[in-house]
Amino acid sequence: MELIDKKQETQAIRYHIAGNYKLITEDWQKNKKLSGSENKVKREKKTNNLFTNFSLNSLKLSIMLIFVLLVSINVLKAQKQLSDANIFGDVKSNGVHLPFVTISIEGTTIGTATDNTGHYKLVNLPEGTFTIKAQSVGYKPQTHKIITKAGTTLEINFEIEEDAVSLEQVVVSSNRNEVNRKDATTIVNTITSKVFENTNSSCLSEGLSFQPGLRVETNCQNCGFQQVRINGLDGPYTQILIDSRAIFSALSGVYGIEQIPANMIERVEIVRGGGSALFGSNAIAGTVNIITKEPNYNSFQIGTNYSVINKNAIEQNVNINTSLVTDDNKGGIMIFGSMRNRDHYDANNDGFSEIALLENNTFGFRSYYKPTIYSKIQLEYHHLNEFRRGGNKFDLQPHETDITEQLKHDINAGGLTYTLLSKNYKSKFSLYSSAQQTLRDSYYGAEKDLKAYGNTTDLAFVAGSQFNHDFEKFLFFPATITTGLEYQLNNLHDKMPGYNRELIQDVNIWGYFIQNEWKTEKLNFLIGARADKHNLIDNVIISPRINLLYKIIDDLSARLTFSKGFRAPQAFDEDLHIGAVGGEVHLIQLADNLETETSSTYSGSLDYYFEVFGLQINLLVEGFYTKLTNVFVLEEIGTDTQGNMLLERRNGSGAEVYGVNTELRTALSSYLQLQLGFTSQKSQYSEPEEWSDDETTLPTKNIMRTPSNYGYFTLNYNPIKTSTISLSGVYSGEMYVPHYGGYIKNDKLKKTSNFIELNFKLAQNFKIGNTMQLQINGGIQNMLNSYQTDFDEGVYRDAGYIYGPSRPRTFFIGIKIGNNL
Repeated sequence: MELIDKKQETQAIRYHIAGNYKLITEDWQKNKKLSGSENKVKREKKTNNLFTNFSLNSLKLSIMLIFVLLVSINVLKAQKQLSDANIFGDVKSNGVHLPFVTISIEGTTIGTATDNTGHYKLVNLPEGTFTIKAQSVGYKPQTHKIITKAGTTLEINFEIEEDAVSLEQVVVSSNRNEVNRKDATTIVNTITSKVFENTNSSCLSEGLSFQPGLRVETNCQNCGFQQVRINGLDGPYTQILIDSRAIFSALSGVYGIEQIPANMIERVEIVRGGGSALFGSNAIAGTVNIITKEPNYNSFQIGTNYSVINKNAIEQNVNINTSLVTDDNKGGIMIFGSMRNRDHYDANNDGFSEIALLENNTFGFRSYYKPTIYSKIQLEYHHLNEFRRGGNKFDLQPHETDITEQLKHDINAGGLTYTLLSKNYKSKFSLYSSAQQTLRDSYYGAEKDLKAYGNTTDLAFVAGSQFNHDFEKFLFFPATITTGLEYQLNNLHDKMPGYNRELIQDVNIWGYFIQNEWKTEKLNFLIGARADKHNLIDNVIISPRINLLYKIIDDLSARLTFSKGFRAPQAFDEDLHIGAVGGEVHLIQLADNLETETSSTYSGSLDYYFEVFGLQINLLVEGFYTKLTNVFVLEEIGTDTQGNMLLERRNGSGAEVYGVNTELRTALSSYLQLQLGFTSQKSQYSEPEEWSDDETTLPTKNIMRTPSNYGYFTLNYNPIKTSTISLSGVYSGEMYVPHYGGYIKNDKLKKTSNFIELNFKLAQNFKIGNTMQLQINGGIQNMLNSYQTDFDEGVYRDAGYIYGPSRPRTFFIGIKIGNNL
């Protein structure tokens, strides 16, 4: 009996007959549209069960109490630290004043930004010896040693150099601490907000392809389900973080990378290779860390973008951002909002969509308060409401159509962080808590199926603490130790009563991490590990990492890394997406004896910065190898009692992924920047794996949807300061894609052709008054119309048979106004 209970807990899945599905379908029959306001109220009342209401209300109350408590404790301390020690000055580059440059006092929370004229001031500073720093994206930071005294005012001016290849950019994903990208022991690539803007990327998924080793693949013609793939591994192998917090759950992974608007993103940090030693489960291929925008100065920006998809579908985006910072720089808030509407698109005129209809609205804020010069409180919240639908007969209810995949998401997410610095600038302690609640109503059905309605509730929660300390000497070298304790929770309840399908998955993980990094002028050496106790795994999982950075010369660095990772035997994003194949529903279930999947990753790289004829150049070459044990594979195993096609997730023989990433970044001052990356790799199982029960098919060693060669480039040219010409492109090589029978007679593996997706954008800024600017922009995405041409047709199509660029040729025009364009 004990063995059976443990097996049920490991699966975390319960199937039972639910006789109330008629009530659900009758409720839907009474309404002509899912998005109607009356029906929306009914569905929200039904979906908000007692557990999720209690969890969300408890979280809100906890956040409020902690926030009030911390403010109350620290506000009196803040008053005691005021003085009349002041600093003022300006920041220039090549003799030109620079606006919105961040000015900070290292080791404290004191900071400000230059105004529109490039000047700044800091008042009522504490007395003592400090280091003041000026930094901005695209420029090398500069520091000065200062001594502040009561009643004394200092003038400190900065002349900073351009850094067009982001040599000195600060990142946090390498070791959970702020570190110069050049000095990080692991390679951290960044996608800045400028990349999203210059490539006209409206959401996270559209900008992720512009980094080496990354691809975004659309997996469904009906609903547009997308995954990000790092170094050839499927989406569930990548851990997606929001501000370094793991609240991006399996449910969020289905549509989440298309739901996050670009205007809430400050930058995205990508670490290729195992990251379980830092962030826990699922970080086998790597991590994608979304850093949201923080208020640094008063700003305002509003814009709209209008696109025409291959002449017959319209997409419109409206974005707004505004930041407010107090005069004493102790508090600030950044508010953002976005609205995105897109028509469905039919590529082959068969009446069925290849791009889903989309209505997305997002609102949120990120704020901070500095009670003292050594402490900071950050509060973040965002709400997302999305409706998407694909299939045919969009004017009818889902169960009156031949095929429909329709979803309504209601998402609330937020987080609270308290940071405390020591007065000797050597220690840092933080407490944090983040949560995301998702409510989803769904219809995944074909041939007027009344039983295909469902609903899902999902709560992801993470809380923890982290402590850092710098040693002047630990054992033999100066060192930084980082340690912390973290708790992760994910409660998922997915129901489709008509199919007798109910998935209840409760995941609880306690994690402890520790690492130490020794630093010298030539050598950085990091060793660390994380221990995770996952409630679906009997034993504690230990994930170690070893990183080495050696500076051969000042501008040439070599890195060696080793890391281990794991994936628990649980449901992942694609398990919560139900496809339609041959007019039948396509379900995924877990094998009874599914075991934990583990990985070992090795990589080595050379990173060279040099200058030729005034050109700043960064060349990076990285080799990588990942070995997967108990690899998860999907195999078609027949049909259930209702005729639905079943795929089973089971353990395969193992797999290997290895290859080379190459990246080149070059810039001629701020007028011309070129960045390109290329990946050549091989991804295969150790033994041929079954993927279909069709007798005409053969097992294959190829990992699906993974090309051997792929890459990207971005080129930005500023002929004058107010104009930007941007050219970008994404290349995808040949790969194998499964094509299930229905529209075609038998299952088969399709070897796709190559795709080259080219994009062009022209932007022109106009000055309005002393502080405001107006920008008009326009261009073409996928200029060559490099797009799949052999989609299945009609009700018996395989909706998962989709590959290549996510959209055909698209013309766009946009306008925006603000004080920092």
